[in-house]
Amino acid sequence: MTDGSELELGRHEFRADKGRRKVTIVGAGNVGATCAQVLALRDYADIVLVDIKEGLPQGKALDIAQMGAVLGFEPHLVGSNAYDETAGSDVVVITAGLPRSPGMSRDDLVATNEKIVREVTAAATAASPDAILVVVSNPLDAMCHVAKNVSGWAKERVFGMAGILDTARFSTFIAWETSSSVKDVAAMVLGGHGDQMVPVVSATTVGGIPLRKLVDEDRIQAMVERTAGGGGEIVKLLGTSAWYAPGAAAAQIVDAIMLDEKRILPCTAYLEGEYGIDGLYMGVPVKLGARGIEQIVELDLDDEEQEALRASGDAVREVVGVLTT
Repeated sequence: MTDGSELELGRHEFRADKGRRKVTIVGAGNVGATCAQVLALRDYADIVLVDIKEGLPQGKALDIAQMGAVLGFEPHLVGSNAYDETAGSDVVVITAGLPRSPGMSRDDLVATNEKIVREVTAAATAASPDAILVVVSNPLDAMCHVAKNVSGWAKERVFGMAGILDTARFSTFIAWETSSSVKDVAAMVLGGHGDQMVPVVSATTVGGIPLRKLVDEDRIQAMVERTAGGGGEIVKLLGTSAWYAPGAAAAQIVDAIMLDEKRILPCTAYLEGEYGIDGLYMGVPVKLGARGIEQIVELDLDDEEQEALRASGDAVREVVGVLTT
């Protein structure tokens, strides 16, 4: 017979022998826990959930681990209120911060979430100095600046999840409007993660057919507007921010990095002249692989889209300007 401590020790030793890599998710709320759940289902890396609330990360990690006995996955999941367990992580996903409540814009969150993201970035990067940082906390574009400034890391290793989520919303609305499979929708949403995001209609297709050949312009604009307000729509319905789609979108970024997939995905990247924007985090298509952002892809935008992207950049720069970091 062995006591509980020996059983726990044995499990850690088994995992070490198995040689799994590690992903840390900071923030064990709805988005962080959903990201952990999706990654656990992928079954290629161990996962650490970190949160300041005692019992929350431990309980959610335990619950997800026990789900593995039903669904057949077995990464080691740990919940912690400190960062010792996170040491040596390959990727750190930052979801910590307050969610939006009804009537609150993403910009309203700047002061509170800046402090939180600053603190968790310092702790996480000290424990895992070779990791890649993926920021999910809102207002996302501004929080990417905070994470980059605090970590001092290269722009390729610090970026945000926004465009994947916004594109997923746009793609969903297109599939519904055209009565098509969402698998056949190819779309891209650029710009800031806010009301002035830019769905690139000129590059949007359904089964290879341009969207404008399938849907009238007024209906397209209705979908564009609904996409821009997609987060707010869910806040009004739920009384808090979305978590299933954001959590899955963050997990997709982790997949691309950990599995070196070379995916072209819309992420919030630091621009230095691309798209005519300099010194600002904005949502653009990037190639994601083991080194993080390996390339920023510049699309040929029409004049209206280019102007909308500039306006979105101006709105992001205004929010970034109030940061203290």
